[in-house]
Amino acid sequence: MFELHWPAALALLPLPWLMRWLLPAAHRPTSALQVSFMRRLQQLEQTSAYHSNERRHWPAILIWVLLVCACARPELLGAPLAPGISGRDMMIAVDLSASMEIRDMRLEQQDVDRLTLVKHWLGAFVERRHGDRLGLILFGSKAYVQAPLTYDLDSVALWLDESFVGLTGRDTAIGDAIGLSIKRLMQQPASSRVMLLITDGANTAGEIAPMQAAQLAADQGIRIFTIGVGADATHQGGLQGLLNGDADPSIDLDEATLRDLAELTGGEYFRARDSASLEAIYQRLDQLEPSLRAGRPSRESIPLYPWPLAVAWLISLAMALQQVRRQRRVA
Repeated sequence: MFELHWPAALALLPLPWLMRWLLPAAHRPTSALQVSFMRRLQQLEQTSAYHSNERRHWPAILIWVLLVCACARPELLGAPLAPGISGRDMMIAVDLSASMEIRDMRLEQQDVDRLTLVKHWLGAFVERRHGDRLGLILFGSKAYVQAPLTYDLDSVALWLDESFVGLTGRDTAIGDAIGLSIKRLMQQPASSRVMLLITDGANTAGEIAPMQAAQLAADQGIRIFTIGVGADATHQGGLQGLLNGDADPSIDLDEATLRDLAELTGGEYFRARDSASLEAIYQRLDQLEPSLRAGRPSRESIPLYPWPLAVAWLISLAMALQQVRRQRRVA
């Protein structure tokens, strides 16, 4: 793809014509020689001078255009360059158990289920983690790797968006999700191993206990950040309140275990009650595990400005040699 690095430089193109229009004309002394055929001679000189000036100006105009084009820094962009491998290696584990379809969250003034809000937040989170390698684990009754560690953040966001409640079963296998993350992260540099665990319940399935898996993660230097999803208890009055009691949609959320998981591995526990708290969680995560690259991966670029410079130099050299030959003929 062709691109101008400094396209504003093209505004310099009309500068010679602007200078010619603004500056006063050069004063030319008149000849004192009077001859009878002076009028005819002047007409011949004007015609010859017109064609001579026209031929003389075109090389100069071409040189100016080439110099301005070179100043605009044309370049040919190639394929995107892969970011450096000094970023984070982060596995994101998302709970798809049945309770994630509870509609106790609000997004843009509308009631939504927990998974919809998590998808919305994680999509923005993934997009801003430039320079990191992210992987996606979806878990319910079992845990599955939906996306291995990759720099292709768009694909991770797409696979997350295509997930749905019940895809991996209706229960919650937190320990298995941690164990699968350990398997994917243990081959990576120790300083970059991070796991983000998002759930709204307690461990009810799987082959390994969460704390046992967390101890293995701590031994491997993997930091686990846990996020518990669920709204606070609502307080209803009157007969409805007597019948339902104080409704707590997050009654199944095992905050104590999630907090212990984070503390054991050197991470931190967060509670996501609404979209505002999720945004605050991102700000905190960005402080604890900052992304090492602020922009999109750069592209390989091939500079093209030497070509117009070379052509301008060759034309200038030809004009100079022509002037030298004329002076030698006169001499």
